[in-house]
Amino acid sequence: MAALSCFKAYDIRGKLGEELNEDIAYRIGRAYGEFLKPKTMVVGGDVRLTSESLKLALADGLRDAGTDVLDIGVSGTEEIYFATFYLGIDGGIEVTASHNPLNYNGMKLVRQGARPISGDTGLRDIQLLAEANVYPEINQNKRGGYKTISVLDAYVDHLMGYVNINNFNHPMKLVINSGNGAAGHVVDAIEQRFKKAAAPVEFIKVHHQPDGTFPNGIPNPLLPECRQDTTKAVIKHNADIGIAFDGDFDRCFLFDERGNFIEGYYIVGLLAQSFLEKHPGSKIIHDPRLSWNTVDIVTIAGGTPVMSKTGHAFIKERMRKEDAIYGGEMSAHHYFRDFAYCDSGMIPWLLVTELLNLKHKTLGQMVNDRMAAYPASGEINSSLSDPKSAINRVLEKYSPDALAVDLTDGISLEFADWRFNLRSSNTEPVVRLNVESKKNTALMLEKTTALLTLLRS
Repeated sequence: MAALSCFKAYDIRGKLGEELNEDIAYRIGRAYGEFLKPKTMVVGGDVRLTSESLKLALADGLRDAGTDVLDIGVSGTEEIYFATFYLGIDGGIEVTASHNPLNYNGMKLVRQGARPISGDTGLRDIQLLAEANVYPEINQNKRGGYKTISVLDAYVDHLMGYVNINNFNHPMKLVINSGNGAAGHVVDAIEQRFKKAAAPVEFIKVHHQPDGTFPNGIPNPLLPECRQDTTKAVIKHNADIGIAFDGDFDRCFLFDERGNFIEGYYIVGLLAQSFLEKHPGSKIIHDPRLSWNTVDIVTIAGGTPVMSKTGHAFIKERMRKEDAIYGGEMSAHHYFRDFAYCDSGMIPWLLVTELLNLKHKTLGQMVNDRMAAYPASGEINSSLSDPKSAINRVLEKYSPDALAVDLTDGISLEFADWRFNLRSSNTEPVVRLNVESKKNTALMLEKTTALLTLLRS
């Protein structure tokens, strides 16, 4: 029984050929089918060159387990989430490697209600079945069916339900960079809604055509080298905002009117404020890496900030438990109660562009004062041979003077005018540091340098 190394903490990801191929995809589909006994499943895939063949092998496995398969074709992960809860079916699987290198692919799995399937909610069971590769004999009479469907219109209806299109009454230019990933067809469908409503919004599309060879680089706007084309287009067209997606568009990244990349952390605060204006007194979920700005905004707006462990499975679980209206991570994952508590990369930019119209301010004007109030280091990764002892070293030095120590996720230490979070990655052999201060960029930089020196010594 060979171990399958493509199974990770939250999803499936592996190198093509050795870690993930059509045989393994079939086994994953068969294992899902035998474990959860779904009657009907939806499948889709991103634009990678291997996504289609892996998806069809996966579908064969599901069908051999007696499951009917609905295929929505080229799609982003959130289209699978939507199809699962909208159609009221038993689960969904998106074949995607998101922003991983070209020689990778993977899968994201959900069950009924678009609930995530991760390590402690069934993924390990599916892994064990797929590794054993022993299944009941296939009953041809009970083999599942297969058909292609589209839920695009219903999905775009849902997206447009988060904003009032009549609020888009000022001429606007949006630069939208799909990174040659799966977002293009959704952007086109949304553009048609604006045209139909005669809203004065111009869409300027960059790297719009889906292309699994990624001629302009893997779409991952967290990397500075992947931001230049969006920045240049914003400046060239004198646009109001830049929007860029990763490969399966479950994250969107925003750029202000000058082409400056805005850290996801400050967008969480903006969206929290927007939801609390529409739904006063609601709960807002945030992660512990950077939190002061979010807590401040939510508290002033009369909401309740709730901290959750980092990672989509934890955030979604906490959102359900609290019935929170919105949750955000600094990594540009944004979660919405009405989207089955799932993350979406399309809803955030619609809400922010609506906000620009309502506030009569630029994005820069809306975030610059928040960035000055709570300057942050952004996430800094260190590859360490012994992460545990490095984190302990930091804890020993800093905890005696800390006003608060929180162990929700890694270590979070608070002082009068600065704080930091240090945690081991769930997916890579690195530790991740985030530092923020109150109105003192020099202090934030000084503490960041000191912490990194101690960590790496």
